Formats: sequence, C-alpha cells, structure tokens
Amino acid sequence: MKKYMYMVSFAVCAGFLAGCAGSTASTPTSVQNKIINQDVSSALQQVRSSQSYVLQPGDLVDIQVYMEDNMNRMLRLSGNGTITFPLVGNIKLAGLTLEQAEQRLAHRLTSYIKHPQVSMLVKEYGNKTVYVLGQVSKPAAIQIPPEKALTVLEAITSVGGFTDVANTSKVRVLRVENGKQKTIDVDVTQITKQGNKNMDIALQPGDVVFVPQSMF
Repeated sequence: MKKYMYMVSFAVCAGFLAGCAGSTASTPTSVQNKIINQDVSSALQQVRSSQSYVLQPGDLVDIQVYMEDNMNRMLRLSGNGTITFPLVGNIKLAGLTLEQAEQRLAHRLTSYIKHPQVSMLVKEYGNKTVYVLGQVSKPAAIQIPPEKALTVLEAITSVGGFTDVANTSKVRVLRVENGKQKTIDVDVTQITKQGNKNMDIALQPGDVVFVPQSMF
C-alpha cells in the first residue's frame, strides 16, 4: 500500500525555493543556491518516501479503511499520543511508525471488520518537528524534546551524524520568520574542533537543517 509523507510545511518549501530563484544573474551565489535547491529537493524526496517516521503527539493523520468509507477520518494525536476511532475507541499511536500504527489499528478492527486494510498518511506534523536533510546518515524529521532546547549539532547527531562527504563547515538552517525565508550558516567544525559552542544555535519548530556535500 503506497504511502507518502509530507515532512516539510509548504511555507518552508515555498520560501526556500523562492529565495533560491530570486536572482537570474549567474553569480557564484546564485549558482550555489541553485545547487543547494536541487540538493534540498532530492533530500526532501528521500524523507517523503521514508517509512521510518515515528508518530508524535500533535501529528494530524489521514486514516483510510479500504471499502469502509464511512470510517475514514482525519484525526490529530492527542497530548498523550492517542486518537479516538470508530468501534475501537481510544488507541495509542505515538511512538509507532506509520506501518506499525496501521497494523495496530487494523488488529483492533478485526473484531468488527473482516480483514481490514488500513492506510495512514501524515497530513500535518506536530509543532515540535525539525528536519535534518542532506549529507547525514539518516535524513529524517525529528522532535524537539519537551522543555529542552535542541541544537544543530544535537539534531545532526540524533540522525547518525555526517556522511564522509559532508561539508561540515557549510551547514545551513532554513527558517521561516514572519512569512519570510531566513538562512543561518553554521560552521559545525568550529563547534566540534574549536569548542565554539555559541555557534551551536537552538532550533525552532519547522526549521530545516541542511548539510551540503563537500566539493573537495
């Protein structure tokens, strides 16, 4: 059953793409932005097709039950990670991948429906989500821990760290503030090798951390 994950809000994608396409002159900066634009698009596609995302409280999921249209629902996971679904009542989905959540709900429905087939699609992600893309071991959407800041280095570490070809001195944080795209450059080598912890900024919900490939 084919599933699609939309990990980045439209505002982030549109803002970034508009920022990259804003200049038509063939300056080094515009060329670099076009390259990064292509890299980000590729990385987003990888994340969208991933089935490893773990559901979190606040996520909005579109649930379809094959041949049972009256049971289809768009539901948001509560603060304790549960939804209330017809026939089965409360069921906890937080902490499960989409596939696991589909299987859990289908299992609960077997008491009422013969061979239920459940499909889930994440339509909106909880407001504590950030995205780590590019040259990292496992590009993914991750959650900012409750009551704790999540820094750029911590986010990269949580997805397995850099690949061998990562440009660790040119990490970018893409952020939308007041409807406008903002890019923050972070030299991670300054943090890890020279101990400049002031450069390890705290991430905000919806941020995209992008690690480009080294050109050398």
